Amino acid sequence: MDKEAPNKIFDRILLLMKRFPLGASLEDILQTLDPPLPRRSLQRYLAILAAEDRLQVLGKARSRRYQLPAQEDEKAPDVSLETPLASKQLEKLLLLSPIALAIQEDVRRPIQARRPVGYNRKFLDKYRPNETYYLSESTRKHLREIGKSPDGKRPAGTYARQILNRLLIDLSWNSSRLEGNTYSLLETERLLELGEVPEGKNSLEAQMILNHKAAIEFMVESADQLRFNSFTICNLHALLSDNLLHDPRACGRLRTIPVGIAKSVYQPLAIPQLIREYFQQILDTADAIQDPFEQSFFVMVQLPYLQPFLDVNKRVSRLAANIPLIRENLCPLSFVDVPEQAYISGLLGIYELNRIELLREVFVWAYERSSALYSATRQELGEPDPFRLRHRNLIIITVGEIVRGGLTKQAAVDAIKQKARKAVTVEDQAKFMEVVETELMSLHRGNIARFRLKPSEYDQWVKTWH
Repeated sequence: MDKEAPNKIFDRILLLMKRFPLGASLEDILQTLDPPLPRRSLQRYLAILAAEDRLQVLGKARSRRYQLPAQEDEKAPDVSLETPLASKQLEKLLLLSPIALAIQEDVRRPIQARRPVGYNRKFLDKYRPNETYYLSESTRKHLREIGKSPDGKRPAGTYARQILNRLLIDLSWNSSRLEGNTYSLLETERLLELGEVPEGKNSLEAQMILNHKAAIEFMVESADQLRFNSFTICNLHALLSDNLLHDPRACGRLRTIPVGIAKSVYQPLAIPQLIREYFQQILDTADAIQDPFEQSFFVMVQLPYLQPFLDVNKRVSRLAANIPLIRENLCPLSFVDVPEQAYISGLLGIYELNRIELLREVFVWAYERSSALYSATRQELGEPDPFRLRHRNLIIITVGEIVRGGLTKQAAVDAIKQKARKAVTVEDQAKFMEVVETELMSLHRGNIARFRLKPSEYDQWVKTWH
């Protein structure tokens, strides 16, 4: 290593820094640089690069981090490894900010290039309810405006009860989808309403969806009593994990053994006494927060970060995020259209970096989508969906064929899949299937003209459909 020319060492360091758009500590660089350098030598080289303005130095002492200046970042060779769903696609879909994109890039680097980290108690301790805010005042105001309903002053849970049938399907399907569940929207509806399990589907997937239904019903039925306390959250976990854990005694109980996070360098806390202590601190903090949206996002951040249960932590956090919304008769959060990779990257940003920006932007975007789905006013004033506009004729034809053919729900699922494979690009197939299934579920005598259907055709089909 002594024979390596200084200029080559400088180039290696600068190339490595491309992997750290948010900056890297001395330890990050020491552990990642290959071949390695002695600590003192690396410190000397970093000091030279900083003096030459080829690196920026952020912070002091132990918090010191090094970062490429903007011009260096543009010139440095791209050594990042992109996932199948490219950042540019997500940026176009979610309109992510530069800082959210940087977090996304950071957590998608090869796992061996990311520094292992453990639970950081300070991330929770520094939050002060009603003084600290993850969501800005303008964001909270925006969410309240789009999420408010005429039922605001009525008993808790009134709004959720009015849309319960739709909420059960939407939230059960979308939350399960974020866990990799392969049920379609129509298959979810058939399972929840008729108890029908599609042929060839894994029984665990059906159990996951049915558990969501039970948990949502629990929240809506108990809306006036729901608080952020151990009774509520542990019972949510028990309902969501029912018949899914190897040890049934773990349902509704805080874990007493270590767990790992797949495809992450984050190692959750392993000491049972501390898990109980921090779990209670999270609940006490959440319960003290006055703004419902701040409450909602806080539990989406802190509950999965602690990983208080043996499994099913993300599902618990997604449903718990709806507690303040259901209680205050605001539009619920059903995670409609949320891309799985964007959501997972946002969580990894919490786990590995304690950075909330990416998950926050996913949360806000998800709530806007949910509000558009449930708010009649917003639907009337909203801009036309470009996807529906692009596939308008194909959607009309597909719905018409299903109705005229008198197809059952299972036959309709198969027909939609076949049509999608033949006429829609691979990346649009899942969205096309969801749109057609939604149209079929929303079909009634007052809107069949959109699909060039006759009342007699619709009446005959309804008998088979239901």
